[in-house]
Amino acid sequence: MSIIQGLLNKMGLGASRGRRPLRVFLLDDDTLRHDWFNRQFKGDRLDVAESAARAVELLSANHYDIIFLDHDLLPEHYYAEGFDDERSGYAVARWLAETPARLAAATIIVHTRNADGALRMVELLRRTGRQAEHVPFHMLAPKIKQLRRG
Repeated sequence: MSIIQGLLNKMGLGASRGRRPLRVFLLDDDTLRHDWFNRQFKGDRLDVAESAARAVELLSANHYDIIFLDHDLLPEHYYAEGFDDERSGYAVARWLAETPARLAAATIIVHTRNADGALRMVELLRRTGRQAEHVPFHMLAPKIKQLRRG
């Protein structure tokens, strides 16, 4: 891609302008990340949930092309020794695994820094045939560019 084409794309005047807006779902409790995702998906539709329960509500009611899931949703999860699956992103991954026909074509990205939690979520999702991968948050920008190009 040329420098000029890259600038046009950033201004919303490039090749990506004519594509259908993506429907994107984000599960994350960090409002700074919400802002970051809004910037990454400018021109697309982004729905955000901060809890597992709200995530299941939105995923039950809407279609999404891409689903981003964080594992650790509450401050006490960040350095927890044990599992608290019901109040973490794992609960959402389990719901998606238990409803394999729902959003079956969606790409799922687990963006947590919690590698153990991410591995459990991705393995669970892949066992049911889901397209899922772990991309730590600090490495998301290039992946999002790739997904937006389609």
